Amino acid sequence: MTPETTFVPGHILVAPILIPLVAGALMLFYDDRHRQIKLGIGLAALAALFLVSIELIVRVKGAAEDNGTLVGTYLMGDWPVPIGIVLVLDRLSAMMVMLSTLLAIPSLIYAAAGWQGKGQHYHSMFQFLLAGVNGAFLTGDLFNLFVFFEVMLAASYGLMLHGSGVDRIKQGIHYIGINLAASLLFLLGAGLVYGTTGTLNMADISRVVPGLDGAQRQLFHAAAAFLGIAFLTKAAIWPLCFWLPPTYAAASPPAAASFAIMTKVGLYVILRLSTLIFGEDAGASAGFGGPALILGGIATIAYGTFGVLGAQGVATKGGHMALISSGTVLTATGIAVIGGGQQILTGALYYLIGSTIAVGAYFLLAETVARDEKEHSDDDDDGREPEPDYIADRWAPMMGTVEDEAAPAIGRTGSWTAIGISFAVLAVIIAGLPPFPGFIGKFAMLSGAIRDNAQVTGMIPAVIWAYAGVLIVSGFAVLIAMMRIGIRRFWASETPAPRILALEIVPVVLILAMIALQTVKSGAVLSYTEDTASALLTPSVYRDAVLSAPVVGPHEGMEQ
Repeated sequence: MTPETTFVPGHILVAPILIPLVAGALMLFYDDRHRQIKLGIGLAALAALFLVSIELIVRVKGAAEDNGTLVGTYLMGDWPVPIGIVLVLDRLSAMMVMLSTLLAIPSLIYAAAGWQGKGQHYHSMFQFLLAGVNGAFLTGDLFNLFVFFEVMLAASYGLMLHGSGVDRIKQGIHYIGINLAASLLFLLGAGLVYGTTGTLNMADISRVVPGLDGAQRQLFHAAAAFLGIAFLTKAAIWPLCFWLPPTYAAASPPAAASFAIMTKVGLYVILRLSTLIFGEDAGASAGFGGPALILGGIATIAYGTFGVLGAQGVATKGGHMALISSGTVLTATGIAVIGGGQQILTGALYYLIGSTIAVGAYFLLAETVARDEKEHSDDDDDGREPEPDYIADRWAPMMGTVEDEAAPAIGRTGSWTAIGISFAVLAVIIAGLPPFPGFIGKFAMLSGAIRDNAQVTGMIPAVIWAYAGVLIVSGFAVLIAMMRIGIRRFWASETPAPRILALEIVPVVLILAMIALQTVKSGAVLSYTEDTASALLTPSVYRDAVLSAPVVGPHEGMEQ
């Protein structure tokens, strides 16, 4: 009989990993002359993944409404925890799988405008990236988290280098080197965790940590520090963030948009492990690392704020906007870990959804906004000629139906107007102005933190005021930076409107529609993130569900 602490979601829990893996492998049977077939397979895989992600959210919500259980488990090979591999479904992992899918769909559509033809195996690498990302969200142990991280990173290396070019190769080498170093720290930390706790299952680690003695606890904290540096590097938190803006700016637009979810994978792991292992019932380890997360998050927001004002390229500014997004969520995580209340985490999760897809949309827009810009100003000139990818060579024949002069359904002036309107709306969204998700998320975080602290202690800690200050300033900085771009390109520019395909406008409009839907349904989304935050701050819910996961059949030599 299934214990009341968990539910079995069924084989569908493997689908978010298997669908992109199978699709990516199938595409390898076709060469680059069959890009249309690869595109069709990729879109079909994303459609299936979207339906699966909806079903996962429905199941986790349905289980909670039926019997109060919040966590579903799937034992790979039917081996019991903590011996075997376990996939875990809860509100957070279901939300993140949905988010990665929603961002992947417009990114793949945009790639069909020509970027898929800039090199080989773009579609396979895109699918393998999704498999690694979804696996990282669903796995329940550190070893398989490392495996899925490496799958994700290996695919991202290929996507980063896709299209060649001197700047792209140079930044790609830096990107690979930094991630290899972070992976080494990941391995060292995982080894130390196993040496001190005897397990790599996250729930089992949470069970063991309160009982560690003094020497073991110090060694475990050192292991956690190694892991923390690895994850903070992947999340691009200051001072480990210098690689991100130039790297994302050098990548092709659809690849950069896809990468917007990758920093959130690092944040996801930090959020998961901080609340589970260093939660309120972790004994002497409770709250470990929380102050460092707060300081790192605020410093990242500040660095991103200066960067977005001072960066030279349109796409480089997008990298700094991604840093602001990551720092905002990390700071809220740190405050929640040290006992800052549930409401700030509720708002942070809501903000994470909107900011991630908004930054993805910015990278899709950045190339079209800067296209064919002949005259450079001090605001965005780094002294180099634009890469061929961004000017004439961008329109070399690659796919007849896409590159045909008759392909766009609207003229150059009409398409440029659509890009301008989309850019203006996106500026308001990323800056966090009402009524969009950025404003709602920030307001929920700050009002919740102030209310929770006022009720508990009767005073507002200085860190909350500092957090509020950097959030407000960063929003104004983003608005100023995007206004300067908009005025220069859409108002004062004498450059003729560049040729823009409908396939480059549709993905951006699709993302803006997603953000509009989140705004309209903000009550339902906030309710979901509130329940998610509540479960995260009650680590016994996750721990008991995973450790009591039922096996189907007997295993020789093991107790049932």
